[in-house]
Amino acid sequence: MTVFEPTLSDEKLVAATGRNWEEWLTFLDEAGAVKRTHTEIARWLTDEQGVPGWWAQSITVGYERARGLREPGQRQDGWSVTASKTIEVPIERLFEAFEKESVREQWLPDTELRLRTATAPTSARYDWADGSTRVLVGFESLGPSKSKIALEHEKLPDREIADRMKVWWRERVADLKELLEAS
Repeated sequence: MTVFEPTLSDEKLVAATGRNWEEWLTFLDEAGAVKRTHTEIARWLTDEQGVPGWWAQSITVGYERARGLREPGQRQDGWSVTASKTIEVPIERLFEAFEKESVREQWLPDTELRLRTATAPTSARYDWADGSTRVLVGFESLGPSKSKIALEHEKLPDREIADRMKVWWRERVADLKELLEAS
């Protein structure tokens, strides 16, 4: 069996749901959850057990990981990786570094991102090159001259590609920080 490393503490889980991880895992095993889909488990937890939506999702993901049905970063529609960085520039400037192709090319060369939607200066969603994966970007102001970028590249086809993209994105946001803080 896979080594289970929960993303939520037993204390928080008990406070919110009345059960700890061991109790939830046993309960779900007895209910036959190992043969159900993610959606079926989460819906059953919500509809039949009265678990609030976010907690039902968290318990379901934790159960799937504990039973070897899902690895960290794995989603129903593929793999997902994240990268984030705090940068000493106003949020508008950080947002512009994604939006303006001339700036983006300096830290994200030879990469095609097609804008799906954006809410300046706090978020943007892009299709990656061929449209098979997506990049979701959040921008947070941490003061007049400091902001944070947090991105997620989702729908990656396998773990190997996800591992490579995680390293690649972390290098890219480090290059973005260097570019913006140098100018």
